[in-house]
Amino acid sequence: MTTSMPSPATGTPVPAPAQRVATEQPRAGTAEQPRAGTAEQPQAGAVLTADPRSGPILDVVIPVYNEENDLAPCVRRLHGHLRNSFPYPFQITIADNASTDSTLGVAMALEGELAGVRVVHLDAKGRGRALRSAWSMSSAPVLAYMDVDLSTDLAALLPLVAPLISGHSDLAIGTRLARTSRVVRGPRREVISRCYNLILRGTLAARFSDAQCGFKAIRADAASALLPLVEDAGWFFDTELLVLAERAGMRIHEVPVDWVDDPDSRVDVVATALADLKGVVRLLRAFGSGALPLADLRREFGRGPLTTAAGGTLTGGPSAHDGDGGPAAAPGIGGGGVQVPGVPRGLAGQLLRFAAIGVASTLAYLLLFVLLRTATGPQAANLLALLITAVANTAANRRLTFGLTGAHQAGRHHLQGLVVFAIGLGLTSGSLALLHAGSDHPGRGLEVTVLVLANLLSTIIRFLLMRAWVFRPRPATVAPERQR
Repeated sequence: MTTSMPSPATGTPVPAPAQRVATEQPRAGTAEQPRAGTAEQPQAGAVLTADPRSGPILDVVIPVYNEENDLAPCVRRLHGHLRNSFPYPFQITIADNASTDSTLGVAMALEGELAGVRVVHLDAKGRGRALRSAWSMSSAPVLAYMDVDLSTDLAALLPLVAPLISGHSDLAIGTRLARTSRVVRGPRREVISRCYNLILRGTLAARFSDAQCGFKAIRADAASALLPLVEDAGWFFDTELLVLAERAGMRIHEVPVDWVDDPDSRVDVVATALADLKGVVRLLRAFGSGALPLADLRREFGRGPLTTAAGGTLTGGPSAHDGDGGPAAAPGIGGGGVQVPGVPRGLAGQLLRFAAIGVASTLAYLLLFVLLRTATGPQAANLLALLITAVANTAANRRLTFGLTGAHQAGRHHLQGLVVFAIGLGLTSGSLALLHAGSDHPGRGLEVTVLVLANLLSTIIRFLLMRAWVFRPRPATVAPERQR
């Protein structure tokens, strides 16, 4: 069976075999993994120039499954918008996810009707699988995708891809959660979306605002590096790609969008949410074990912190990394932003994160103390409550305050954290001992007040020790084969 393969944006269709993708996919990270872009890709951060002879600058992928009714009007609308408003050569790729209705036939008809439209057919379902296959086969230097319902106003497409074309950013996402976004959708989806993004921030320290909006773009050089590491073939594909990009130090641009919910959406929200949570757990395991080679990506794509040169000119240093899978320019250690003379880099951000974790730890400590106090004496209750919260506090500060992840030096960090815990134990236990020495039967409220004051002093000491000793950046060691 043959179809027509039109030239980018404008051109005469020529006969070519229909493109099909086998169901079997290589495992992520293997040598057989397809690389995004079949043509030679520009260097990371390079500005892209529009040359119709070199093919499309942008390839917009539309993954579809059983969309025989909506596909044709949506593709015609997108094609018209790109033809009339987009200043670069483009291509639209319809990625058919093993549809069981006439979606594939409609797609092939559009391929013959509209210049710059191609069809990719897959024998298995999965949005992530469709995007991986279509992007890997594309020669365009900028790759995008959007949902077939076109819920997002197409006026946001050029602002989405412009930073990628200029080389300013590596990825771009539409966000429905920005203040200036205008969104029409039901309360159920609104709550689920916001809760999911809060989970990503709390567990994976994600800094992007909207992981699930079906309106994203990526430079082909970045996709070529990231796709072999992305394992998910379904709805979690987007989240995994964004988290890995962020950990690799890539820049993610966000565009507030106008978005109207599709009432005919057939996404199983509950099943998708459960799959997403499983994906979060899998990523946490991978980061904890240091199994992902993010340091190599950080060296290629990561942006180092800004510093002030003579005359106040901002210059970018090399990408900072700790070699264990932590985020580039980790908060407080590589620290982004301009260096202010006399103020240690990242101190303000560290203090805010440390304070937030400290408040949560103190509340958890007091709750545990009150609960344990009903079954044991004050010293034992203090020891157990402080030990449990101290271990959690060290882990939280290691990841969120000082930006360290992975197994590298984790044991040393926790051992040193126990030393800091011992100091805090001495302060709180000593305070309780002094209280009971001065009063035979102090009230429970007085005990808690004394412990709060002792914990305040302990918190100040803990922060100073964590910054100057426990999580102090060690000089990077260079492997012999990398020395020049």
